Amino acid sequence: MEKEKNSKSNKKLWLTVLIVSVLVIIGSVAYIIVTNLQGDTDDLAQEVKKPMMLDDNKPDAKRKAKNPIDFKKLKKINKDIVAWITIDDTNIDYPVLRTPSTDQSYYLHRDYKKQYLYAGSIYMESYNEPDFTDKDTILYGHNMANGSMFADLHKFEDENFFKKHDTYHIYTPDSIKTYKVYSAYEFDNRHINNCFEHFVDNKVFKEYISYSLNPKNAILKNVRKGSKVTIKDKLVTLSTCTNYRPQNRYLVQGVLIEDEPAE
Repeated sequence: MEKEKNSKSNKKLWLTVLIVSVLVIIGSVAYIIVTNLQGDTDDLAQEVKKPMMLDDNKPDAKRKAKNPIDFKKLKKINKDIVAWITIDDTNIDYPVLRTPSTDQSYYLHRDYKKQYLYAGSIYMESYNEPDFTDKDTILYGHNMANGSMFADLHKFEDENFFKKHDTYHIYTPDSIKTYKVYSAYEFDNRHINNCFEHFVDNKVFKEYISYSLNPKNAILKNVRKGSKVTIKDKLVTLSTCTNYRPQNRYLVQGVLIEDEPAE
């Protein structure tokens, strides 16, 4: 009788040890997967970001803001890094890569070091100029389940978040650009640059702007009241996948309202 009790006790002990071991292994694997999905961009941000300040040694009219991003350090890592994007109260705080002309999806599954990473990078295609001087510059990023890359663009689906967060910033090697978020909506799977012929025709660009101000066919949409956008403006469109209709895209569109020289 005593032996049976000891045997049952030992089985329970080993079963407990086995369950705990399996849970530890699962947790470790999950941690490795999540780390691999997001990469080390958080560490990069801490390494290259610095406080913003003005150069007080220059007259007011010629003062330039000190660029908060160390692009010299970034360029040593990868010359394809052309900018940095940040959006308040989101996880979006990343370098922007520009793809080589030979492969427009190069950074779809590569990090800023050109190493394989499922989450990829925030990137623009080589169709767009690296200084954001095009009529509409499109930035792409994955809608990652762990909240990284462009997943937090979906926060703009919430009307209150959309109202309170009306700007985002893009830093380039020589400027600090502020964009006003005027529209956020679900779009179909068309390739914007190709579909709209790279906006060479002002008539096409005008129609595109008109739709962005009134995306009547969109299932999800928020448009800032009183927004005025013309063919003379510079836009940036942030694009990611939708949560429920993977064939579609969710767009957050901003119009340039301030372009401050920086060094």
